[in-house]
Amino acid sequence: MTQVFLRAGAFCATLTLCFSTLPATAHEDAPPAPGDGLRVSATDLPPLRADGHAPIGVMGEHRHKTGEVMLSYRFMHMDMQGNLIGDDNVSPATIATTVPNRFFGAPGQPPTLRIVPTDMQMQMHMFGAMYAPNDRITLMAMLPYVEKKMDHITFQGGAGTNVLGGFRTSSEGWGDLKVSALIGLAERGNHKWHLNFGVSLPTGSTSERGTILAPNGARPNIRLPYAMQIGSGTYDLLPGITYNARSGNTAWGAQLSGVIRTGKNEGYRLGHEARLTGWASIQPKPWISLSGRIEAKTVGDISGRDSQIAGPVQTADPDNYGGDTITLFGGVNLVSQRGALRGHRLAAEIGVPVYQDLNGPQMETDWIASLGWQYAF
Repeated sequence: MTQVFLRAGAFCATLTLCFSTLPATAHEDAPPAPGDGLRVSATDLPPLRADGHAPIGVMGEHRHKTGEVMLSYRFMHMDMQGNLIGDDNVSPATIATTVPNRFFGAPGQPPTLRIVPTDMQMQMHMFGAMYAPNDRITLMAMLPYVEKKMDHITFQGGAGTNVLGGFRTSSEGWGDLKVSALIGLAERGNHKWHLNFGVSLPTGSTSERGTILAPNGARPNIRLPYAMQIGSGTYDLLPGITYNARSGNTAWGAQLSGVIRTGKNEGYRLGHEARLTGWASIQPKPWISLSGRIEAKTVGDISGRDSQIAGPVQTADPDNYGGDTITLFGGVNLVSQRGALRGHRLAAEIGVPVYQDLNGPQMETDWIASLGWQYAF
């Protein structure tokens, strides 16, 4: 964890050195400096505001002007270690000896969970595009490329705490495509509200497979549990409402959003989601803003089940998904002011959960980090 913060700090320090050499002379909303009316030099351009965009971890938080296009790339990393039942930590040995296996009674299924995940990393490369056909509506599309790795330990036989060995499963691929519209509701000075409405299309795989180490020593190749699949397998609605405001060198905002699952995939449906986030930032100079953000999220468990997913591991049980979390984030936004880099934005954000109450046993999240680039033209 410390190394991650140090690396992120070095990254931000390097960006700060580069962007601070690009001077700015006026407020973004101010008119261009007087000139001859025929051409405007680079130094006459009004500065862009770093706080013109919310922290990089917030999606669909701003609209664009008529005809404007924005391209974006985000890299997100999530690290999970250890397990919770509710908000209590639980050891692998406790899970292996006390938590019932819902598939007990089927051939080869022991009475308790004998395979326990211990560590998981998820990385996502998110490619995005926005286009505004008019000042009120901005259209948005986002497509992720997802990579997942999960480490497990296997306990020997049907009882006891003897460890047989460990193994890793992995999956990767293009995830679900999300298309949305951001529809302006009202503007009062520097206070703005817009409606978010989108649809998630099931373009990500839900049939990933991997080789595991079973309690009897066998190494079968099976369909991986729900947590290791790439997509949802369902058409999902993405409603939300967003508020933005600023005064002087401070800005703030809030967003309420959700995921409403529809239909079923292979007999199951992932849990519905609701998320409320709020943020505030201060802009010491037009080219840099520092932000703080809090996010509360609730996720339901899985409805139904995939008949091909079974085993003495918590991730195979649809009931061991979802829960409530609260996460605190700190971030930085940078925007270049002149030359060929003018308008290019770089941003970083790191988050740490401060509360987790999970439908467990389930792996707990340790930290989340995002880096991003945005450019509008």
